[in-house]
Amino acid sequence: MKSKLALLVLPFLSACSPKNYQQVRIARPTNQLAEIKHFYGTVLGLPIIGSFEGHEGYDGLMFGLPNKRFHLEFTSQTPKPELPAPTKENLTVLYYPNEKEYTKALNRILSYGYHPVEPENPYWLNKSQTFEDPDGWRVVLFRGKF
Repeated sequence: MKSKLALLVLPFLSACSPKNYQQVRIARPTNQLAEIKHFYGTVLGLPIIGSFEGHEGYDGLMFGLPNKRFHLEFTSQTPKPELPAPTKENLTVLYYPNEKEYTKALNRILSYGYHPVEPENPYWLNKSQTFEDPDGWRVVLFRGKF
């Protein structure tokens, strides 16, 4: 016989299963939206799939990942609030299973004057390069598949 807790939790877990949602958006605030647009759009080459301005004090950008089912959103508000600093383990990892594409992405970010930083976690050594975006959040270019 199922417990009362299981009877309450199972419908919720079922509704949250991957087959029931269509998109995933990871969002975070920034006080440097123009710089973020340059870094993720121009430097990393992610396409902008949406944007908005003046939406009740908020502006924002959405960058597409390999398809529109997964995307990153950055929002900025007026007035600009104090934002928490990221840790060295706040990572966005971009996987490049093809050596040619990895090298192209790495050369591109280096050509814009960005320099790799030492990863906090040694797992990332020798198979990736870690960079910081304008807000200090880390982006890992990973050579290989997950």
